[in-house]
Amino acid sequence: MAVCDARVVVNAVSLYAEKPGVTFEEIHVEGAARVARAAREAGVESLMHISGLGADVGSPSKYVRARGRGEIAVREQFEAAVVLRPSVLFGRGDDFLASLSRLTRLPIVPLFGDGGVRLQPTYVEDVAAAAVAAALPRCAGRTYELGGADTLTYREIVCLVMARLGRRRPVVPLPFPVWLTLARICAALPTPPLTRDQVILMQRDNVVSGAEPGFAELGVVPRGFSSLLPQLLG
Repeated sequence: MAVCDARVVVNAVSLYAEKPGVTFEEIHVEGAARVARAAREAGVESLMHISGLGADVGSPSKYVRARGRGEIAVREQFEAAVVLRPSVLFGRGDDFLASLSRLTRLPIVPLFGDGGVRLQPTYVEDVAAAAVAAALPRCAGRTYELGGADTLTYREIVCLVMARLGRRRPVVPLPFPVWLTLARICAALPTPPLTRDQVILMQRDNVVSGAEPGFAELGVVPRGFSSLLPQLLG
């Protein structure tokens, strides 16, 4: 068993887009529950479950609903599990920055809606530091919302990436119904570059609510997207 002899377990397994034979339910709910059960049976002291900001069993997004159900399933198996909910993660070589880099190669850069949705990009190393800090008895059973130092609109993020890469492109708002139509077309591809869930996620702000503790409670000072971009996008 992978968790045997471990004192702390961090479950960071995730799936952002479903594939043939691999679903959100299998990864975020069933898989997470199995990890939690194995950790409990092995006598693990602390379990950190990496979820996502805005996890909600009532969301129209299958991805977000599965995240919400996954948190419940984990706590049913390991009551003292710590749930960490980061906003959109970024780091060197990640999919978020890579997709933005590809997008800004286009002659015209399309925005989700008017580009006004707000995000709080969270540096992956800051989340790792939070996971280490949360492996204490006082954190058992708590949920932490983790947002980076910068709250930016999607348009601002796109413009920052273009500036860093030395690209000048017009950015054009594209209505969400058009994005949903494109997602339906892409669904027929073996590896869709766009999914319905991704479009749904971009219709709502992804920032900390303030209803749960965050980085400050764990003694971690998060870094900002704009300050880290020069070293992450060479």
